[in-house]
Amino acid sequence: MFVVTEQTYEQLTAITSAENIKAGENLEDHTYTRLGGKADFYVTPETYREVQDIVRLSIKENIPFTLLGNGSNLIIKDGGIRGIVLNLGRLADITTDGTRMVAQSGARIIDASQEALSHSLTGLEFACGIPGSVGGALFMNAGAYGGEIKDVLVSTVVVDQHGNLLTLSADELDLEYRSSNIPEKGYIVLEATFALEEGEYDAIKAVMDDLTYKRESKQPLEYPSCGSVFKRPPGYFAGKLIQDSDLQGQQVGGAEVSLKHAGFIINKDGATATEYIDLIHHVQRTVKEKFGVSLEREVKIIGEDPAE
Repeated sequence: MFVVTEQTYEQLTAITSAENIKAGENLEDHTYTRLGGKADFYVTPETYREVQDIVRLSIKENIPFTLLGNGSNLIIKDGGIRGIVLNLGRLADITTDGTRMVAQSGARIIDASQEALSHSLTGLEFACGIPGSVGGALFMNAGAYGGEIKDVLVSTVVVDQHGNLLTLSADELDLEYRSSNIPEKGYIVLEATFALEEGEYDAIKAVMDDLTYKRESKQPLEYPSCGSVFKRPPGYFAGKLIQDSDLQGQQVGGAEVSLKHAGFIINKDGATATEYIDLIHHVQRTVKEKFGVSLEREVKIIGEDPAE
């Protein structure tokens, strides 16, 4: 069991400035669901070297270590997260050179899509409504409306589990439907290089406007949520299975299966993470009983259960 000490704080301040380190930070402030307990140390490094040094510190001192993106496809349990929670939001630069774009992992993939539009580059239109970070988009090979990260990714710079800096090709990430080998390998994505194509600004914008309209008209964006909860099961649509199971509007505490889109679970009224997770399990059980289909979570659940 990790115990917070002044020594750990001092070791972190030797790596990055004190303003980048917050003790006892409320993680519900850093997730789209507005759920989660506290982090022992919430750290936002400013350079690749700082990321490497923090990883090496966690190894040397046996400090639990968790990478947190922008919290869009994530549920953090009510007990919070022990040790160091690393957020790369300060690493958010996006640059273009011809048809190549380099985006740091803390940048929003939506912003990368808008940057491509500003240069009349096509290929990232599908990402114009995905709320995650660039790093998170690689982590799960994010996709929407027929496009996905693996279609445009050339290479990535990562930090491995030992604190080493590596440059990997897209092929080395084993990108498949909503998955990669990044979690298995323990990589921390620092930047991504995308290969885009020259296009017509008005045509690219028209596609993005259409996708934005579809997203805003069909998804319950007025409430906190983790986005689409479940992966698409082979031969089915998760939302249709949930809808046909008469689960829309079902609640556990303040969590509710959205009436607007059955594939979403919303934090309607001050839900706890435990309530939200219990509702996910209820949906999985009900769909399994009614249709014999096992719904696999797309959303990731991390952290500690609350103390009793």
